[in-house]
This record gives sequence, C-alpha cells and structure tokens, in this order.
Amino acid sequence: MRLSDIDSCDLVQWSFDPKATPVTAPSLAPIPCGALAKAWLKRTIGRHSVRCDAVADGSLHALAGQCRVGNRDLALEMLRVGWGKLSTVSRNRRHVEAQQSAIAARYGMWGTYVLDMPEWRAKAVDKTLGRRPQADINLLRERASEISPPFLDARRQPKRRDR
Repeated sequence: MRLSDIDSCDLVQWSFDPKATPVTAPSLAPIPCGALAKAWLKRTIGRHSVRCDAVADGSLHALAGQCRVGNRDLALEMLRVGWGKLSTVSRNRRHVEAQQSAIAARYGMWGTYVLDMPEWRAKAVDKTLGRRPQADINLLRERASEISPPFLDARRQPKRRDR
C-alpha cells in the first residue's frame, strides 16, 4: 500500500551528495535515496503492526492509505525526516510544516541533488536493482525540474530569473 499524499524515491533511485568536490570525489558521491527511505521506514515500523485506512486518490496504479504505527502517522514521519515529499497540494497543515522544516534543515533527500520522482519514473529506462548511479547523473543533467534546494552552486545563478 502506498502512503497517501506523499511520494518518495523509488527503491533503485539515486541522489547525489552536493558536498562532494572534485578534490574529495571525482564526481558527485551517490546516495541510495530509495534504499535509505525504505530502510528508515522498516526501522520505524520494526515489529509493530501497521494500521492503514484506504483512501481514494483517483489512481488505478496502487492502493493508497493513511497508515499508522500506534499513534504515529507514517506519512507525517517520512515528511519530517526528509524521506518523503508532498505529492499533491496538501490541506494538512502538519504535513506542509513537516516538509518545510525538513527542507530548511536539509534532512534526508533534501540534503542531496535528486530528480523529481514523477520525472525519474518517466525517464528511467533501467529500473532493476542493478541500476548504477551514473544513469541518474545523466538524468540529472537533462532534468526539466528540480526539487532539491539550491546548494553552493546557487551563488553562480543570476539574482533575477525573470529577464
């Protein structure tokens, strides 16, 4: 079951460490974004039972639900630690605040260069577990949108982009 209102990196999707420099690494250091998100979720759930209430989201691809472990909302927790992002405009103020806080603190995927999930799913040809990081570096080079906050290279960008 998919967590409603949020999206996360696919299991084989890579993100990249913006702090890696040519001195410390010959190219961007890969981070297994999807694997880390899955590991965090598995560790959070542990041996506890998960209760999910199905939610109609208009998608025929997967069943979505509001899932909880005890009193903890798993979608809220994934947003709070930065391993999820809002997939729709949310009316849930707690979800919006959790995501904004994670972005500001650069938690999880917000501390990396990562391709937007729907764009990654549309462009990635190889989605097997043997996928190499270089494939996602190539996708990042030709990205149409970016969800990552700006890093050091943002200083080289023009102050105004409306001209």
